[in-house]
Amino acid sequence: MTVWIVVGIIALLAIIIVSMYNTLVKLRNNRENAFADIDVQLKQRHDLVPQLVETVKGYAAHEKETLDRVVSARNGAINAKSIDDKIVAENALSSALAGLKITLEAYPDLKANQNFLQLQGEISDIENKLAAVRRYFNSATRELNNAVQTFPSNLIAGMFGFHKEMMFDLGTERANLEEAPKIKF
Repeated sequence: MTVWIVVGIIALLAIIIVSMYNTLVKLRNNRENAFADIDVQLKQRHDLVPQLVETVKGYAAHEKETLDRVVSARNGAINAKSIDDKIVAENALSSALAGLKITLEAYPDLKANQNFLQLQGEISDIENKLAAVRRYFNSATRELNNAVQTFPSNLIAGMFGFHKEMMFDLGTERANLEEAPKIKF
């Protein structure tokens, strides 16, 4: 009788461990799938950036440093391999694009150019889509991190190499958001 109880407890523990492991795997896969959605939007963004840069070059030839920074950040984003590297590179590209937007304020003729307006609209649309898929990615990452860090699944996570993952946050842009917007008339 005692043997059956011990076997039953061992079987129950095995079922719990397998269940927790499978949950962790599902959460990790969900996070990776969420980043694949981000990758689709990033590809579109990377394709549009050179078009935007070329359009701006015609108007702002002396703003070479800003344009070079955007191109360099885009190339870094394209060449990033791991999810964490992509997050860092995309934050750098977002920062470079923000710098470009500030530079463009000095060119009223450019802001009226139809090609520029279309590209700006497309980039704005992609940025909005990126924001949505980043929120989903961060939600998936939060769920995985919660499972990895809470008891008792943290015991299983540690045994099988699961660890806390990086969120896709604003990085250097966060400082810009803490400043009040400047309104000019």
